[in-house]
Amino acid sequence: MNASRTGRARVHHGRRYVSRTHGVPPLRAEQRPERFMRRLDPTDPPAIGGYPLLARLGAGGMGQVFVSRTASGRPLALKTVRTEFGLDPGFEQRFAREIANSDQVRSPWTVSVVDYSPAGQRPQWLATEYVAAPSLADWVESDGPLPESAVRALAAELAEGLRAVHRAGLAHRDVKPSNVLLARRHPLLIDFGIARAADDTRHTRTGGVIGSPGYMAPEQVTGGISAEPGDIFSLGAVLVYAVTGNGPFLRPGEEPSAAQLLYRIAHEEPVLDGVPRTLAPLLTACLEKSPQARPTADELLERLAAGPGIWTSALPPGLEADIAARETELSALLEPSAPLPP
Repeated sequence: MNASRTGRARVHHGRRYVSRTHGVPPLRAEQRPERFMRRLDPTDPPAIGGYPLLARLGAGGMGQVFVSRTASGRPLALKTVRTEFGLDPGFEQRFAREIANSDQVRSPWTVSVVDYSPAGQRPQWLATEYVAAPSLADWVESDGPLPESAVRALAAELAEGLRAVHRAGLAHRDVKPSNVLLARRHPLLIDFGIARAADDTRHTRTGGVIGSPGYMAPEQVTGGISAEPGDIFSLGAVLVYAVTGNGPFLRPGEEPSAAQLLYRIAHEEPVLDGVPRTLAPLLTACLEKSPQARPTADELLERLAAGPGIWTSALPPGLEADIAARETELSALLEPSAPLPP
């Protein structure tokens, strides 16, 4: 990563920058649709790190996610880090290190880091490129499981993404449906830098684990270090969700506690009801309890034997229209607007 003297990535500032801090407000609520984004809360700041906040995308275990933009008009996903992580005196240094490491992964299956908070700034934040696409979690919740052909394509594409991450000497540690974007050209893996920094913080402060119950590897559940094989386990769990609508340790219609899910991951076999017979052997291999028994990303790709363009030829029905609607909403949000009347 090219860094400035503040420790932040360099961002080129162009002429089309429109910011509330420069006296030009974002579009009024009645001037734009809000199907996929929502208005800022009254307590939200107008900008973070010099980047104007335009809308809310949501919130997760790590903090809030906003839509922002660079000076040249490039859309960003700006993610703030919850205050509790800053209580660990070593988190800030790890945060910067992990973001810099993440920026080493340049592949079609990951989003680029654009900028991050300089030392001492609160809240800490990370800005990445924003891609207007639904997450796998969003899609399955609204439209149901993916067709088998799309799941096979998804498996190959995400294995490519994990191979790129692993070849950089990194592990994601938080592969889950909400961290997979179903973008038009390739599915994308997002949000792994902050997860790794927080993982160390959680171990340091509480001896606990970080991850998403239902998609964590057994070695994560028991407090061990989750490396590349842990990502493969999580990938297997994500693919079960993609094809059935349920994680491999969930039963339809139940709402188990996190503790119950973690126990099942460590001690019980996955539930593969509804998984097509052609996919079951592959997913069973990914979900082996022993890390050494799981295939690597390279081995997965050999078994899948997918050709180029497999994702674009297997897009689930309706996904193209969904992406187009999100892009339209984003374009309306990014368009300069006239100042509000006094």
